[in-house]
Amino acid sequence: MSQLCRLVAYLQDPEKVATFQRLCGVEAPPSWGPGFSAHTEESETLVANGSCPTGQAEGEGADRHRFPGASKVDEKGEGCHLNGMKNGVLSVEDCAVESQQEMKKEKQQGWVFKRQPRRNSLTGESVCQDFSIHSPLLYYLFSLGTELGNELFYILFFPFCIWNLDAWLGRRLIIIWVWVMYLGQCTKDVIRWPRPASPPVVKLEIFYNSEYSMPSTHAMSGTAIPLALLLFSYGRWQYPLMYGLILAIAWCSLVCCSRIYMGMHSILDVIAGFFYAILILAVFLPAVDLVDSFNLTCKYAPLIIISLHLALGIFSFTLDTWSTSRGDTAQILGCGAGVACGSHVNYLLGLMPDPSTEMLPIMTPSFTVTILGKAMLRLLIGVVLLLLIKTGMKKITIPLACKIFRIPSGDIQQARQRMEVELPYRYFTYGMVGFSLIFLIPSLFLVMGLS
Repeated sequence: MSQLCRLVAYLQDPEKVATFQRLCGVEAPPSWGPGFSAHTEESETLVANGSCPTGQAEGEGADRHRFPGASKVDEKGEGCHLNGMKNGVLSVEDCAVESQQEMKKEKQQGWVFKRQPRRNSLTGESVCQDFSIHSPLLYYLFSLGTELGNELFYILFFPFCIWNLDAWLGRRLIIIWVWVMYLGQCTKDVIRWPRPASPPVVKLEIFYNSEYSMPSTHAMSGTAIPLALLLFSYGRWQYPLMYGLILAIAWCSLVCCSRIYMGMHSILDVIAGFFYAILILAVFLPAVDLVDSFNLTCKYAPLIIISLHLALGIFSFTLDTWSTSRGDTAQILGCGAGVACGSHVNYLLGLMPDPSTEMLPIMTPSFTVTILGKAMLRLLIGVVLLLLIKTGMKKITIPLACKIFRIPSGDIQQARQRMEVELPYRYFTYGMVGFSLIFLIPSLFLVMGLS
């Protein structure tokens, strides 16, 4: 047991993350100096959501998990959260004062370039962290890897599969994705481990900094999706197995390593996410066909699907106080419900029928200018429509939810930290996106002659 504890501590050590970053050419701000360490008295303080800004109560233990959406700067000018946990991120004022001095030092040291990580405007974080990159190639490679677990990738990948490859395959990948992401997000809020301490870790990304760390849901999706893609497609489509294995291994490795490189997860988080995804696939994969068949054929499927996904969303909001993971969970559930309901409507109307068993395995079509042009046109038109639907639903659902639940709508950021606003906004907005993805937009393609 003691050896296991030492192994866990070793894999969770933020110094290992910082070492990996340095090996990949990531340099911390010179202002940190060699004296910064994660093992400070402040870092031992229990935190609410990793290194997200959390409220410090005036009384002992009070309002530990309150989220006002701002950080403070301690007496030494170092970035420090209100709960006493240093996040290693300099304040905006410090960044502005030291920017010119650090730039001169970087030029003398031959640093390549400097930039600040993308922020999540909903969290209201008022901190920044400069970093320098010695290897731009690795930076862009791992940035691509981390995007494979973000919304931009999903809104391109799933539509491409459904509109251009195989709707049967796309539906099953979305079912797996919903299960994996939902269980991963809920597990984070149960375990409640913080993100790697910074310093010594350089945070190249702070978009998800308000969420807990264990397990890495990027690693989970980066493991489950390529493996499920391989398992579902091999034998249904004709292609060499080696190509599928290479794609799955490269995809999984890139996503997992990118989370350590970005400073968002410890090595233990990523390993746990990998094996957790394998476990979920082993348990739920045999039930995917049953679930998809239920979604298509059961008379009461839409009512059951909507109610079940909404109940799971409400449950996730009760696990802990607010963080961006609540909205992300509702978003995933809404998308899954919308796709399932749209698949049911397609089945009833006889649209997008699955190939019969006599047509399997599906031959890979020869790539011609016409086929590629239609595929790109479908993707372009469809994704633009999905974004318009998302924007329109957002403008409708947030003010409507505020009005129904009598929540002030002057500050949208504060309003969306209420379950009564964020849950219906995310659930119904992305439910409509999922419904449009599988039914409305393919029906438009049929009318336009792009099917």
